[in-house]
Amino acid sequence: MTLDEYRIEFEQSSNRSISMPVAGIIIWGLVGLLSTQFSANISIYILLFATGGIFPIALVIAKFRNENLVSSSNPLAKLMGLCIVMVNLLWAVHIPLLLNAPEFVPLSLGVGLGLHWVVYSWIVKHPVGLIHAVLRSILIVAAWYLFPNISILAISCVIVLTYLISIYQMLTRNMTNT
Repeated sequence: MTLDEYRIEFEQSSNRSISMPVAGIIIWGLVGLLSTQFSANISIYILLFATGGIFPIALVIAKFRNENLVSSSNPLAKLMGLCIVMVNLLWAVHIPLLLNAPEFVPLSLGVGLGLHWVVYSWIVKHPVGLIHAVLRSILIVAAWYLFPNISILAISCVIVLTYLISIYQMLTRNMTNT
């Protein structure tokens, strides 16, 4: 198959790929809400453990949406899987931050967990992923500096907002670019 044929197959099997951002909204919304009920120290641990739930929740959502979230046959789906591995290798940064400078964990997790969107943009030949990653990163840094006492809540709100923008773009974009 050609690259364009793989892109078309990726688009068809992924059904616009919204299960991951929907799961992200659920998790980051929950994290933001819980951060208003617990101390900053406990909220950081909630954030750390909760973000591990994004992928399993996305798998459940994908099943209902008839969305193939993991494919072993399409190399572009494999590339997205490798991007998820890449993003998860950043735990080598998140854990030392947790132990030495926990106030940086919401910043590192918020930015780090959004990096794979750049590759998604390339796969679908649409700027949605670039917009998401850049907007998310800029707004997370701003929220982290502007609201240091409620950084988890502020960053959660930013991420939910960027997911909503991206989901809108994903659902309304013309898929003939592939």
